[in-house]
Amino acid sequence: MKKIDFPNKNTAHNINSAIKPIIIIGGGITGIQTALDLADMGLHVYLVERSSSIGGRMAQLDKTFPTNDCSMCILSPKMIDCARHENITLLVYSEVVEIKGDPGNFTVKIRQKPKYIDHLKCTGCGDCISKCPVKVPNEFNMSIDTRKAIYLRFPQAVPKKVVIDSDHCLFLTKGRCRACEKVCQAKAIDFAQMEKLVELNAEAVVFATGFEPYDVSKLKEYGYGEIDNVITAMEYERLISASGPTGGELMRRSDNEIPNRLAFIQCVGSRDIRHKLYCSSVCCMYATKEAILAREHYDNLSATIFYTDLRAGGKKFQSYISRARDEYGVSYLRGRPGRIEQSEESGNPIIVYEDTTTRELKKTEVDMVVLCPALVPSEAHSMKNNPDIEIDEYGFIKIPDRIFSPFDTSRDGIYACGFCQAPQDIPTAVVQASGAAARVAEFICTANVR
Repeated sequence: MKKIDFPNKNTAHNINSAIKPIIIIGGGITGIQTALDLADMGLHVYLVERSSSIGGRMAQLDKTFPTNDCSMCILSPKMIDCARHENITLLVYSEVVEIKGDPGNFTVKIRQKPKYIDHLKCTGCGDCISKCPVKVPNEFNMSIDTRKAIYLRFPQAVPKKVVIDSDHCLFLTKGRCRACEKVCQAKAIDFAQMEKLVELNAEAVVFATGFEPYDVSKLKEYGYGEIDNVITAMEYERLISASGPTGGELMRRSDNEIPNRLAFIQCVGSRDIRHKLYCSSVCCMYATKEAILAREHYDNLSATIFYTDLRAGGKKFQSYISRARDEYGVSYLRGRPGRIEQSEESGNPIIVYEDTTTRELKKTEVDMVVLCPALVPSEAHSMKNNPDIEIDEYGFIKIPDRIFSPFDTSRDGIYACGFCQAPQDIPTAVVQASGAAARVAEFICTANVR
C-alpha cells in the first residue's frame, strides 16, 4: 500500500504537482479556513468568491459572541494569510457555473466578471475613487450610505484592489467620463476587459457558500421600509461598527437621534409556516450581543428582546445571556409581536404583541426596532447546470449521512461545510471548515493508494 505524505507548505506546490488542485466555492470565514488548512497540507487551492473581496458576512459584523471580540481582528489575519499563501489562488469577482466529471477529475467552469482594473498594476491608493462622480447605494453597508461606481468593497478588503461597477460607470453605460483613467498613476484602468469563462481541473470541490438574510419586507406586518425606525439586524451591525457609515453611532433614520428605547424582535420569517419553518440558530445570541453593544455605547439606553424561546446551546452561550441580563440590564420578554404600528404623535414604532407568559395582548412604544430575520442559504450553490447535488426543502445542501459522513454531499468528491448545509454560528462553521479539509485530504489519500 502506497502512503501519501503531505509535505510542508514551503515545498508543497512542487512535490504535489501530480495532485490536482481543490476548488473551494465561497470566500467567507468557512471557505477561508478550509483553504488555509488544505494549503498547509501542501495542496493547491483555488478560492472562488463572487464579490471583489474575500471575508463574507463576517466582515460586516462589529463584534462576535460570546466573547465580544472584534470581528475584523479575527478575520483580517486569516484573509491576509490566504492572500499570501503560495498554495492558494484567489479568484474574486468570479462564480462557479458548472461542475462536470468524476471524483478526482472534475472540470469546473468559472465565470470571471470583468473588473475593468488590472489588478497586477492597481495599488489600492483610492485616487480613482475620489474622482468618480457617480454615487450608488453601498451594499456592504446595507445601502445606508453610498459608494462610487469604482470602489473598494471595504477598507480591509483582500485583495485591496478596486473594481468598476459596470452597471453604474458612466463610460460603460453612456460612453463618457473616464475620470478614473485620467488620475490613475499606475495606469491600471482597463476598459477593454471582457468576461471570461475558464475551466479548471480539480481533485475535489468544497462548497462554503454561506447565507443571506431573508427579505423581511415580505412581512408587511412589521412595517420594514415604511416605518423609518424599523431596521434589520445587519443594518444595526453596520451602524454600531466604528468602520460603518455613522462611525459607530446608532442613529435613527427619521431624525439622526440616538434611541433611548431599543427593541429586538426574534424569528422574523423563521419558525413561521408562511416563510421559513426552521430556526436560524444564531438569532438569540446575536440579538443578545447587539443589545450588549448598545448598552456599552449608551448608558441610558434600555434594550428589550422579544423571543419565542431562548436557544443558547453553544459553549458559554447561556452565561452570556445571564451576563446581558444581570450586568447590562437587557430585558427578555417572551412574546411574539403580531405587528408594528407607527405613533401619529411621535412617529415612533409601537409593537403590538402577545405576552405568551400571561396570555395578554399588549402594546409598547420604542424609539427603534431591530428585526432579526431568518437566515437562508446562499443561492451560489444552486447552479442550474449542477443537478446532481441534492438540496433539501429549505435550500440547504443535503448531507445524506450526518453521523458518519458529515461533509459528504450526494455527489462523490464534492463536500459542503458551514451555513450552506445547516444553520450554525461562526465557531461551528470554522470547526466544520477544518473537518471538511480533513475529509478532502482523506479522499485524496484513499484515491492515491488504490
